[in-house]
Amino acid sequence: MKKVLVIHGANLNVLGRREVGVYGQQTLEEVDGLIAEAAKSLGLEVKFFQSNHEGEIVEKVHSAPGQFDAILINPAAHTHYSIAIRDALGAAGLPAVEVHLSNIHAREEFRARSVTAAVCRGQICGFGPLSYTLGLQALKAILEESG
Repeated sequence: MKKVLVIHGANLNVLGRREVGVYGQQTLEEVDGLIAEAAKSLGLEVKFFQSNHEGEIVEKVHSAPGQFDAILINPAAHTHYSIAIRDALGAAGLPAVEVHLSNIHAREEFRARSVTAAVCRGQICGFGPLSYTLGLQALKAILEESG
């Protein structure tokens, strides 16, 4: 069974009470439950990691090769400026898909720029928690085509 590391970035630990008009009412635990269900139906194993600290995310990505086959990442606020997370994703050599709950391209101008997307196979945003499950579907297809 292929293993996917799911990384949640800064402030996602307060989902359900943070800007519910933008991010929805579901908690991170509820979103993780939906991801786990989707992973099971796709024949994937997932492990979750959340941090508000850039360096911890970098270290988690560094440790992923050899343990995981792919990365599903919502870098959150780090999306817009973290060259460190971008470089870690690039160095990991694993297929990665970037996801966002909100449509980052329809929000403030600074949110439309992602420095991490360039080292990911693709980006899915604007579908709430469905962004994660769509990202898992994409990773499943990527992993199948690479053998």
